[in-house]
Amino acid sequence: MKRLALILASCAILGAAAGWMLTAPAPLEASYGAGLTADPDAGALVFAAGGCASCHTAPTAEPSDGGPPVLSGGLAIVSDFGTFHVPNISPDPDAGIGSWTLAQFARAVTQGVSPEGAHYYPAFPYTAYHHLAPQDLVDLHAFMMTLPASATASVSHDVGFPFNVRRGLGVWKKLYLHEDYVLAGEHTPEVSRGRYLAEALSHCAECHTSRGPLGGLNRSQWLAGAPNPSGKGRIPNITPAALDWSEADLVEYFTSGFTPDYDSAGGEMAEVVRNLVQLPQSDRAAIAAYLKAVPPVPNAPAE
Repeated sequence: MKRLALILASCAILGAAAGWMLTAPAPLEASYGAGLTADPDAGALVFAAGGCASCHTAPTAEPSDGGPPVLSGGLAIVSDFGTFHVPNISPDPDAGIGSWTLAQFARAVTQGVSPEGAHYYPAFPYTAYHHLAPQDLVDLHAFMMTLPASATASVSHDVGFPFNVRRGLGVWKKLYLHEDYVLAGEHTPEVSRGRYLAEALSHCAECHTSRGPLGGLNRSQWLAGAPNPSGKGRIPNITPAALDWSEADLVEYFTSGFTPDYDSAGGEMAEVVRNLVQLPQSDRAAIAAYLKAVPPVPNAPAE
C-alpha cells in the first residue's frame, strides 16, 4: 500500500508539474524591438487600424472634438463567461501603462501576458495582434506614450469560477493562439497587406466569426457571420458567399460608410469606418482585396 501511495503521489506531482509548464505564460523578450527606430506618426496609423480608442475610451466620454483620445477604459464587455471591464491603457504610470517597458507592452499585446506574468483574458484580441510586426508594435508604443494620461483606476473583471483561474488560459492559448494566418499561402502584395490588416490589426474576425464553446474563433467559419453579442440580430457573413459587393463598393463603404444601396454603417461598424478612414486608401483597398480572396463560406443555419 505504501508503494502504491508513493507511486500515486509521484504521478500527481509529475502531473501538476506538467500542467504548470503547459499553462506557463510566454516569456518576456527583454530585447524586443532592439535596433528599430520608433515613429509615433506611423504608430498613429497602427492605433487607428487596431481600433484601440473604440474600446479603451471611456463609454461616457463626449464625442471627440479632434483632440487626442484619453484611454481611461471602463467599457463593460458582457459574455457567457462573465463581464470584462476594459482597462486604462493611458500613459499614466500608476493607473495606466506608463511604467511599462517596450518589451512588457509587446508581450501584453502579442502574447496576452501582463507585466506581472499573468494571462490576460481574450476579450483583449491578442490572438489577432499576435501577428503584429515588431516595427508596428514599436511605433504603436511610441504613439500611445504621447497621449493624455488618466488617473482613472481600472475596474476588476466580474468572472466566476473556473474562469477566474487565469492560469487555465495557458491551455486556451494552446488551442486558439495560432501562428498561421487563416488565408494561407502566397498572395499578391495587396492581398497580403489586406490579410495583415484584416486578420491582425483590425481583427475583423472578432465580430464576424462564430465561436466555439470555449470562446475561441471557429476558423472553419471564418468571417461567415456570428450572433450579435447584444442578442439582437446577427453580424453578417462577409465572405464572397454572401457579400457580392465589388472591391470599389467595399472601398467606398470603408471610406464613407455608405453601402451600394445608399444605406449607412451603424453601431460598432460606424466606429470601424471612422478608424479605417484614417488609413491610406491603399490600405482600405487592400482589405477589400482580402475580402474577395477569402474562401466563400455559406451562411450558417439560423440558431
